[in-house]
Amino acid sequence: MYRIWNKKEEKVWKTKEFATRMKKVYKETEVALRKSQEEIRKYANRKKREAKEYQVENWVLLSTKDLKYQMQGKRLEKLTKRFIGPY
Repeated sequence: MYRIWNKKEEKVWKTKEFATRMKKVYKETEVALRKSQEEIRKYANRKKREAKEYQVENWVLLSTKDLKYQMQGKRLEKLTKRFIGPY
C-alpha cells in the first residue's frame, strides 16, 4: 500500500535513515580500527623482551645519545663514543 507523505514526514524518515546508516558505519569503522590496532601491536611487540634487573654494584655503560648538548664544544658528534663507562 502506498502512503503519501508530506515533506515534514519525509525529512524525519530520511534523517532517521541517515542516523542508522551512520551508526552502522561507525561500528564498522570501530571494528576495523581495533583489528588494525591489534595487528600493529603484534608487530611492534614482536622483538620486545623483558628489561634486565640491575642490582647495586653492577657495572653499566651509559649512552651518550642524550649528552650531545653537554659534549657539543668538546668534539664532533660523529666522532664521540656511543657509550661511556663502565660505571
